[in-house]
Amino acid sequence: MEYWHNPRCSKSRQGLALLEENGVAPTVRRYLDDTPSVSELKAMRAALGLPVLAMMRSKDPLFAELGLTKDSDDAELFAAMEAHPKLIERPVLISGDRAVIGRPTEKLLTLT
Repeated sequence: MEYWHNPRCSKSRQGLALLEENGVAPTVRRYLDDTPSVSELKAMRAALGLPVLAMMRSKDPLFAELGLTKDSDDAELFAAMEAHPKLIERPVLISGDRAVIGRPTEKLLTLT
């Protein structure tokens, strides 16, 4: 299992603690430092089974600053996440071909 983690985010820290409390020790990826490629983001989207927009922090001011909208096409959204990984909704737990966004954090346990 791989956990896309931002240690400055309280939900991300809570999610990692919840996993560890339940005996899960995922590989931690600090995605802000180790930016996912577009192909990795596309694989995550497939594993999540969600629209690209649902993977993004669309209320972050950067989203609007970049001129993105709910009508932006997928290619533009993927490129924005690759260039600005802080736009990726967090935390994310990936296990094989399945993934879940930990909001609420208890959702992470659905993959364990």
